[in-house]
Amino acid sequence: MFLKKYIPYHFKIRILLFLQKFKSVNFFSSQGLKKEDSKVFIFLAANYSNLGDVAITYAQEKFIQNTLPNHKVVLIPINKTIEGIIFVKSILNVSDCITIVGGGNFGDLYNQIEALRQLVIASFPNNKIISFPQTFDFSNSPKGKKSLEKAISVYSEHSNLSFFVREQQSFELMQRHFPKVEVFLTPDIVLSLDQSQPQMKRNGVTLSLRADDEKLLTSEQNESLINWAKQTFSNVSFYDTHINKGNLSEQQLDEELNNIWKQYKSSELVITDRLHGMIFAYITNTPCLVFLNNNHKISASYEWIKEQAPILLIKNFDLKSIGEAYETLNSSNTTAYKDLMEKYLPLKQQLLS
Repeated sequence: MFLKKYIPYHFKIRILLFLQKFKSVNFFSSQGLKKEDSKVFIFLAANYSNLGDVAITYAQEKFIQNTLPNHKVVLIPINKTIEGIIFVKSILNVSDCITIVGGGNFGDLYNQIEALRQLVIASFPNNKIISFPQTFDFSNSPKGKKSLEKAISVYSEHSNLSFFVREQQSFELMQRHFPKVEVFLTPDIVLSLDQSQPQMKRNGVTLSLRADDEKLLTSEQNESLINWAKQTFSNVSFYDTHINKGNLSEQQLDEELNNIWKQYKSSELVITDRLHGMIFAYITNTPCLVFLNNNHKISASYEWIKEQAPILLIKNFDLKSIGEAYETLNSSNTTAYKDLMEKYLPLKQQLLS
């Protein structure tokens, strides 16, 4: 136990992968899959209570099912990655496709998830691998530079890896640092969903505000924002995209997604500093004021939707500009939901190739 905490995580998971070869894969035993089946696997699937990540997994599964209706889509939950690798190897054929969930965990901030992604890529050298839209988020710290070097080494060794990113800045960074990897630019996969129907009666405001390392708003600004909402609306609701409920079943996760989408569709306005707060507002066609976080995720992703939806990005915090932005949204005509499916053509082509 004493030595355990000193073993680097990427070494630890390789030890666990070796040991898993001598164990059963009970979690997947009821899948009933055969080697000859046409299959697409989704690794690092979210089964925890961050609804942004859950929505990414949900949208990725739907996108693959719609693109490859004759394939079986198999989710490998992130907490079953080691067991899942052994299971997949036992039923894999050369034409099967490995996909990895998109999101914002490609970098050194979430280094354990990055280590798992590298393990998946290294474990399937002979199959096509598609990493769904991610954000390049390696820091310039010594830790970040070391993590980036490791990622470059692992990814560059795979001969059939397609890596999708969701912002122009990430695309340029990937091209610079990963010249041997095929890189594509598409929106976050959740923007491929349409949750705008059925329409609901709207009343009040919903605030989806973060309280973690990515938050840029100060506590004073947060408080001012809440006070403004209470003065402007008689009905004020708080509904974060992180619900702190632990591991949930796939059915429970789907229910949680539907709950927050209904909450947004029944709101006159959403105020958020979460990327998927903004994206949920888009797919439910809900007016939204969005504030920056401490990286480029929100500002860069806003470029995909700024001409298409009743969503305004507020870059400089002051109550006057907030009030003016709300008045702008309130006075504009409600626009119909506009899907972005044409933006995903490169992703569809990679799945079909």
